[in-house]
Amino acid sequence: MRRFTLGRTGLVISRTGFGALPIQRVSFEEAGALLNRALDGGISYIDTARAYTDSEEKIGRSISRRRDEFFLATKTAAQDAAGFEKDLETSLRMLNTDHIDVYQFHNPSFVPVPGGADGLYDAAVKARTQGKIRFIGITNHSVERAFQAATSGLYDVLQYPFNHLATAREQELVKLCGEKDVGFVCMKALSGGLITNARLAFAWLDRWENAVPIWGIQRMAELEEILDYSENPPALDDALRAEVEADRRALSGSFCRGCGYCLPCPAGIPINNANRMQQLLERSPWAPYMSAQWQADMEKIEDCIHCGQCAERCPYGLKPFDTLPTHLAFYREFVKTHR
Repeated sequence: MRRFTLGRTGLVISRTGFGALPIQRVSFEEAGALLNRALDGGISYIDTARAYTDSEEKIGRSISRRRDEFFLATKTAAQDAAGFEKDLETSLRMLNTDHIDVYQFHNPSFVPVPGGADGLYDAAVKARTQGKIRFIGITNHSVERAFQAATSGLYDVLQYPFNHLATAREQELVKLCGEKDVGFVCMKALSGGLITNARLAFAWLDRWENAVPIWGIQRMAELEEILDYSENPPALDDALRAEVEADRRALSGSFCRGCGYCLPCPAGIPINNANRMQQLLERSPWAPYMSAQWQADMEKIEDCIHCGQCAERCPYGLKPFDTLPTHLAFYREFVKTHR
């Protein structure tokens, strides 16, 4: 497994990271098998979050005995110092560890700074002094806040969505992190499932020498595929370059990434997938979306009260209440023709 240094942290980590959000969806036994295989395959950077239900607990139960084999990153969505300290203590207990290598603010609506009224950054510095965390990071979906964090000099690691659909400005962000010696971690390497060619995604990201993608894994076959690419990196040849351009034509611009920050919806609409349903049906296995539950969930779009909360929360500036009816119409037609 190839390795590189994660910015100013000095941590020498694998060029392939393990994103532990999806292990929420599998059993403790399955999660343990995945995590141990990842370590056996040379992956040494594992990323999770307090918000990922039982992900931290699964990591703590499965691989804490191998703690010296990997670097651990987790996140807090706390809004103040008291919440920060509570989340940190819970994470340390769930992860069964005495320290976290990279502790990240989880998609905050502002960039925490020293002396802020929220007390978040000062709480992180205190935790670092106590040895409970080693480095301070931040994750975000707002490119403006990401630039602010990268140039602040306050953050050792920045995590941001990055793949071959990235805009020129987002690519400049990664270059800036390299110049500022800020470790850059790529989330959404497959754009929440809309990018279906992992070989292509891997080949494109592999060219960015200062970035580590954290691949969201919940099946052993997915992990084996990523491990194989890690050992035998695919080249970005002409065929894959053509596919990059095709993906950009189909998906670049205003499309839902499925991050879920629009939720909860007062009408119970699963906006994070409903608002990209057409792309999901056209680009990924569609059978799971034909269930009676999904049909009922999609019909909830008719109950939209146009409150605007989803638009206020969307980090990409989307207005789901304007586009959801189009997805519902497409979905209804798709169900008719694919029963």
